Amino acid sequence: MNQVDYLRISLIDRCNFRCQYCMPEGSELDYILKQQLLTDKELLTLIEEVFIPVGFNRFRLTGGEPLLRPRVVDLVGAIASLPQTQDLSMTTNGFLLAPIAQSLYNAGLRRINISLDSLDQATFDSIIGNRGRGKWQQVWDGIQAAYHVGFDPLKLNVVAIPGVNDREILDLAALTIDKNWHVRFIEFMPIGNSELFGDRGWIPSEEIRQRIRDRWGLINSQIRGNGPADVFQIPGAKGTLGFISQMSECFCDHCNRMRLSADGWLRPCLLNEIGQLDLKTSLREGVSTAELQNRVRDLLALKPEINFKQRYAGTQTGNYTRTMSQIGG
Repeated sequence: MNQVDYLRISLIDRCNFRCQYCMPEGSELDYILKQQLLTDKELLTLIEEVFIPVGFNRFRLTGGEPLLRPRVVDLVGAIASLPQTQDLSMTTNGFLLAPIAQSLYNAGLRRINISLDSLDQATFDSIIGNRGRGKWQQVWDGIQAAYHVGFDPLKLNVVAIPGVNDREILDLAALTIDKNWHVRFIEFMPIGNSELFGDRGWIPSEEIRQRIRDRWGLINSQIRGNGPADVFQIPGAKGTLGFISQMSECFCDHCNRMRLSADGWLRPCLLNEIGQLDLKTSLREGVSTAELQNRVRDLLALKPEINFKQRYAGTQTGNYTRTMSQIGG
């Protein structure tokens, strides 16, 4: 079991898109009320006085869409300035990024992942739903702004969906050839979409790799990331190709992360709700941060046993009450 030192922090559960793999079609989501969200002060208290003392030093800000969080640049600056913060990154859909890319960089953010599931406007619109019609260009502008500001690495996340965007795999992979961009192909996960689990609504990473291998060849990359991606390169390319294969392969044994929801629930496994801690309520009820440290340590000790793949194969049946947007991916 790897050392668990990486915390994904959801800043908000709201999003200005409604991607089909994140928010199920036809679902009505109950967004977290403002007073139920962790405040900036509460979040910084948990980071400084609970998570850092128990060994977390790498943080990724997610959502929903994290750029919808009020004063997000100030929050980035506060986390980046902590001397124990070894790495701070963000995952965003890029729609609001262009105007504040420089401010985020100046605040101390250095790594960013931007969702880009298609290079085709119509396909992009079909994936992101009615809330995002006609928004591809603004996302692309955000990617370009992040690149010119100097975010390195600049990663593009692609959820490969059969019959939707799989015909673009080679075009998306080609983005890594001339620029130091890192494209990450992610197998679709049916979180909040349990009816899809019986059908293969995802494309195995090896199938994607083979398509790329047949076109250009593919070599193992010397560049490694902070997460579970297997990293390759097209020979001679400036960037890399990452493959996150949570459906076709099991990487539970080397998972190094936990997730904190926007309303303060600490979750040890993305695909399993067993063992969650309600840190916000405890903090507001006056539980000491020393006691919260102990509770998080206890959960860290249990994490190897909270294994989605094993439980799903047994008596558990994928018990999700939250969608991906509500968990914070």
